[in-house]
Amino acid sequence: MSGSPLSGQIPYRFDPTSTAAAVESDFGGLADGEESGAVVTVAGRLMLRRDQGKVAFGNLQDSTGRVQLFALQRSTPDFEDFTGLHLGDWIGVTGEVLKTRRGELSIRVDSWVRLAEARRGFPDKWHGITDVDTRFRQRYVDLWVTDESRAAFVARSQILSTTRRWLEERKFLEVETPVFHPISGGAMARPFTTHHNALDLELYLRIAPELYLKRLTVGGFERVFEIARVFRNEGLSTRHNPEFTMLELYQAYADYTDIMELVEQLVSHLAIEVCGTTTLEYEGRELDLSTPWQRATLLELLAEHGGISVDLDTPRTELVRLCEERDIPV
Repeated sequence: MSGSPLSGQIPYRFDPTSTAAAVESDFGGLADGEESGAVVTVAGRLMLRRDQGKVAFGNLQDSTGRVQLFALQRSTPDFEDFTGLHLGDWIGVTGEVLKTRRGELSIRVDSWVRLAEARRGFPDKWHGITDVDTRFRQRYVDLWVTDESRAAFVARSQILSTTRRWLEERKFLEVETPVFHPISGGAMARPFTTHHNALDLELYLRIAPELYLKRLTVGGFERVFEIARVFRNEGLSTRHNPEFTMLELYQAYADYTDIMELVEQLVSHLAIEVCGTTTLEYEGRELDLSTPWQRATLLELLAEHGGISVDLDTPRTELVRLCEERDIPV
């Protein structure tokens, strides 16, 4: 496709032949200053542009990553219009893959077209959004400028698909249960309520799929699971959402020790499949998700970490005393 002036007609469709990640994978081994002879077509958003007289550089970002654009006044059509693009504009570019003398893998802009104009352009340099409210209320902006957010979305998708395959391999049946419930049950939370006009009936958005999953086990399905969207009309914060996704499963003829083993095996498997290792870092702490996990009762953990020896028969007065000594409100 030929170069397109900013005032030209925007195409209805565009056909990329490659992605930023594929360009890096296929041509990352080029030597500094080497041309590949291969022409690719990519599309994405212009996230950075540097104009240097008769040469301009830009960073094009698609769903797989970023790649540098290398435009020359003598060979790039409508070069002045290219240097007038807004940051955040969606563009399509065709050109030869090369590596600059400074060792930057690039696509030479032999032709280009603006696919959509960014009405609200990005600043010159982005290192992610630091304002928490903006990140959560304008997630679409956060995804473009914060690599960690994009990675989290990809990881979440991988976790869900991998979980499904892992459970199905163990003969679990995925089901869908009703979202509208005639009673509020299955967990302790305040429900969202709604009204069914045809039945003139008050209904509740589910706070958990538990009750209907248990009915399926009564009906003869011995292993069932649901990756369910649930709703809880409670407080909200960056760590609590009124709607979220949960995995709930039931297995007949098993006890809590079987489910403990299932959970640790699943989580360990997910860590390997998604992250490539069971040793992860979270908030500065190293977590080892390899099996088997430590097993301990709550009372054992109280004794280990709090130095408190209590049991279910400890008098309330003694419990109050222990709390007051440690400035724990009762």
